Amino acid sequence: MPRLSTPTRLLDVGVASTVLTGERESGDLHLVRELDGGDRVLVAVVDGLGHGQEAAVAARLAIDTLDRHGAASIPDLVQRCHAALIATRGVVMSVAHFDATRDTMTWVGLGNVAGVLVSGDGGGRPTYTTLVTRGGIVGSRSGHPPVRPWVIPIQPHDILVLATDGLHADFGDDIVPRRDPQVTAARLLERHGKGTDDALVLIARYLGRR
Repeated sequence: MPRLSTPTRLLDVGVASTVLTGERESGDLHLVRELDGGDRVLVAVVDGLGHGQEAAVAARLAIDTLDRHGAASIPDLVQRCHAALIATRGVVMSVAHFDATRDTMTWVGLGNVAGVLVSGDGGGRPTYTTLVTRGGIVGSRSGHPPVRPWVIPIQPHDILVLATDGLHADFGDDIVPRRDPQVTAARLLERHGKGTDDALVLIARYLGRR
């Protein structure tokens, strides 16, 4: 079963996903977990290589590792996942810590889980920044590349979108900052899903301290 989002006071979250036709389990999973009494939130999307049971096993192990060690730094989280996944086919992943004490998002992406940060200022056409991922597979016996997270200032109503490669990459223009995140996630999956792989899209709107 996909890991479901838990309610948080810092984020409004929507998730939509599909399993490749003919498969019982998805290798595309996510995690949303409050930390530090709710002042920080960990958000992650992982994609087990390929599809089917072996991809799902790798993805579940990555999510479980992130869940157990969520308060650790992002480089430490990636290293822990890498060590845990050596015996699996591995995953690609995007991981973010939202921190309301600083109004920042610390993020890293390894492999082809796309990340987009959308301005929520409401002034005209929304602007978005494509977050640059690094190549590599978490769990690869050849190791993963050095992890250098981005620390990005954010403000209330900014939106993080994470999408696996089961979606076409041209989804940015269909993100509407003020729309309900669950509606947006479902729309992106419907309009941009490839249908040839598992797919998952997560929308996280930052609310800040209220």
